Amino acid sequence: MATGIGISRSLLTALRPKQWTKNLLIFLAVFFTINEAWDPGDLQDLFSVLGRATLAVLIFSVLSGAVYLVNDLVDIDRDRFHRKKRLRPIASGRLPIQVARSSAVLLGLGGLACAFALEGSVGWVALGYILTMLSYSFVLKRIVVLDVLAISAGFVLRAVAGAAVLDVPISSWLYICTGLGALFIALSKRRCELVDAGDGAADQRSTLAQYTPHLLDRLIAVVAVGAAVAYVLYTVTASNLPDNDSMLLTVPFVLLGLVRYVYLVQVKHIGEAPEELLTSDVPLIVSVALWLAVTATVLVAFRG
Repeated sequence: MATGIGISRSLLTALRPKQWTKNLLIFLAVFFTINEAWDPGDLQDLFSVLGRATLAVLIFSVLSGAVYLVNDLVDIDRDRFHRKKRLRPIASGRLPIQVARSSAVLLGLGGLACAFALEGSVGWVALGYILTMLSYSFVLKRIVVLDVLAISAGFVLRAVAGAAVLDVPISSWLYICTGLGALFIALSKRRCELVDAGDGAADQRSTLAQYTPHLLDRLIAVVAVGAAVAYVLYTVTASNLPDNDSMLLTVPFVLLGLVRYVYLVQVKHIGEAPEELLTSDVPLIVSVALWLAVTATVLVAFRG
């Protein structure tokens, strides 16, 4: 019994529940269609929209858990060279390889079945997500630049799933902003991994041997500027936003978040675990909270 409980706990840890917060991107579609595709004052409409979006988040959490299992199985040898990753359940031996394999298959197939049952279009997006992440785990993670682009694609597909589950159109600018923001975080993660690994970088991740801190700093700067410009253009050109350009009020909080993140990565050398950084750094949390509050106010007050 104790062994079974230990394996169950190790399996849950290997599914990385802390990283399931990434799937909250699915709620972007809900957020940006207030007073357009649904009425927040209509409780039935509200519960229907939130319920479907929540189910999509849960489904993608199951799918992402399956992907993490596959990723850790593929990287088991390299993870044992990492001072932190060697403690992961599969790399440390606490989670048997066969259990991890069978769990990945069951969770992946089960998650896909639930996605198609929820909405056909969500199912196809989920399938695209799984195929993209499997391509990353087996091939793309070993190809410089394509590794971070694949990670970025995973975030964009989450946003697409949010629109699919509600069957609403979303501005292409929002997808561009999501992709650039995810690319910014992925590049920052690579920089932190490279600095932290030192001379053993190639042993931990093959692409790290092809990156340099200087190159990553330049790429981060380019992508950060691109994300900022894309967001500004989104606020003034998107057809589903208020016509009075009031969404420009949210721009300072986006810029604050980007600048703060660059500071943490390049000065404090933290950012290898973005999900922890985004939930522990007070200035980042404040900037996100203010962005959400001002955006919600603008969408409710000036559109409807």
